[in-house]
Amino acid sequence: MPKLDLDTVPVKTGSIYPDPLAAEMVGRTSLRLGDAGGLTQFGANLVILEPGAKSSLRHWHLKEDEFVMVTDGIVTLIDDHGETKMNVGDCAAFPAGDANGHHFINKTDSEARFLVVGTKAPTETATYSDIDMKLEVKDGSYNFMRKDGSPL
Repeated sequence: MPKLDLDTVPVKTGSIYPDPLAAEMVGRTSLRLGDAGGLTQFGANLVILEPGAKSSLRHWHLKEDEFVMVTDGIVTLIDDHGETKMNVGDCAAFPAGDANGHHFINKTDSEARFLVVGTKAPTETATYSDIDMKLEVKDGSYNFMRKDGSPL
């Protein structure tokens, strides 16, 4: 049946970031809805942020589009334009190649959730706006490096 049972979708915790950056993702979990439904062309994830948690380090994608819609609570979008409060139903779009580094932080006392839909490019580069790091993804492997390509 195509309907997903959210109670049985595995919860992903932790981060793919190298230490000590991985510790910055405490309080962030996600449900990999697209994977649970067998989707291969795009990802769909429900991100859950506890109070004070952030979605990721501020970043942008070279080849992948991202779309976000708040489903519960309030989050603050932080990007190159500053801070924007986002309520239930608010949406944001991040086109591939737009170097507007972004992430979301839950600055409230209640849990917040948002749906993220994005391209699943076979190769990808993500650049982290506030630190000297980029990520190259190829064939399912993740390679973190400095922005000039040298090892971290």
